[in-house]
Amino acid sequence: MLFLEENAQQDFKDVSVVDPNSVVIGLAPSMFNYEKLTEAFNCLKNADNAELIAINKSRYLQRQHGLVLGGGAFVAALEYSTGLTATVVGKPSRKFFEQSIADFEGVEVEDCVMIGDDVQDDVAGAQAIGMKGILVQTGKYRPGDETKINPAPYLTLPSLVDAIDHVIELHSNGCET
Repeated sequence: MLFLEENAQQDFKDVSVVDPNSVVIGLAPSMFNYEKLTEAFNCLKNADNAELIAINKSRYLQRQHGLVLGGGAFVAALEYSTGLTATVVGKPSRKFFEQSIADFEGVEVEDCVMIGDDVQDDVAGAQAIGMKGILVQTGKYRPGDETKINPAPYLTLPSLVDAIDHVIELHSNGCET
């Protein structure tokens, strides 16, 4: 069963959704309702070796009119109800961050920087594998977010432009990062 908006389902066009034995959850606001969650719950409870796969476990997202629940809330509901643990293939999973640099031969993880507005999924996820995490005070950032993880972000800066300027300055001064 695919909990994905129609445009994202194109990536799964070769996956049969007839008599599903697993649930894949991504960003799908139009599908996050009681009936669909119950359908997913029953799929997971009734299938042999069912798997719950999360594209990410974002807590919330920034939309034009404010914050909205992210897919992580619905993943957590299904984990709780089914007793399964989701396999997370995107942020903040370790594998996601490792894969993001895998194709860059000779690049060490400690020489990489993740810039993001989500202290948990972007910054803490990256720092867990040894990257530097720069938290930007834009998008879904809220005052005090930088105090919610340990270790704290490598830097907290007002904007993406400031973060990029910092990385360029480091590089021009001979730092690998």
